[in-house]
Amino acid sequence: MSAAVDTARPSLRLRLAARGVDSVALLVIPAAFVILALFLYPFLYGLWLSFRPKDGSLLGNYARFFSDPFLYDTIWVTMRLAVPVTLLNLILAIPVAFRVRLMRRQRLLTTILILPITLGTVLVAEGMLFYFGAQGWFSRTLMTIGLTSGPLKLTNSYIGVFLSLLITGFPFTFLLTLSYVTGIDSSLEQAAATLGAGPRSRFRHIFLPLLIPGLAITFCLSFVQAYSVFPSAVLVGEPARITRVISIAAYQAAFEEYDYSLASAIAMIMGFTQLAVVVAVLASRQFFYRGPAGGGKG
Repeated sequence: MSAAVDTARPSLRLRLAARGVDSVALLVIPAAFVILALFLYPFLYGLWLSFRPKDGSLLGNYARFFSDPFLYDTIWVTMRLAVPVTLLNLILAIPVAFRVRLMRRQRLLTTILILPITLGTVLVAEGMLFYFGAQGWFSRTLMTIGLTSGPLKLTNSYIGVFLSLLITGFPFTFLLTLSYVTGIDSSLEQAAATLGAGPRSRFRHIFLPLLIPGLAITFCLSFVQAYSVFPSAVLVGEPARITRVISIAAYQAAFEEYDYSLASAIAMIMGFTQLAVVVAVLASRQFFYRGPAGGGKG
């Protein structure tokens, strides 16, 4: 009788499948271990280490950071770079994406636009020093044609880091924007045009509400990428003063002062300031569009 009961009882595989756990879902387990090993454990260890300063107090590192202008001003410096660069990249990417989606040779132009991704931050910075430096071709050309009387300081300054982030960040922003623009059903635009809506009205009332969820996500991802600026701030900026971003402060605490506890605290502050901006942007989507993100896709 027990053998009959065992025969009637479903196998473990069938019971897991009934709960929605199949062989495909089991593939998530290795990825979960990777996330735990590469992200969650370092984050928790860094958070624990940030509460163990050299002076023995619980919040000593955070008190030191927010009481020293040389440290907490790095948040403002980083925001002053990351937010304008992200907004400008998004503003430039939208019209370019709308134009590219109507072109026949879309892949060729897309490949050209994303070329800076293959170069990397260091090569872009080296090229900027060569072309936009005080003795670079750009400055010499302007002096030759008489537009300037002396060399322009476009590198080792705020402008140099801004341009570097703009060049390296635009391809990433453009690709994300293009994916959302091409995903909107073109029949919606055709229907609006048939009813007499002009290009501006179609963009404002058709495209923009449908793009807002995607643009918000694009802004967040591009902002996080720009906020972690380090090579550009060092190579084409002025890391001791005007482009001393928060990542440089964390690096100096760890590898110049050998204070890993303070460096961990700065890293935690860096992460939470990024998170605050991301949450604010994602929460603001409801003021523009309350429907599904993919509601206009064909």
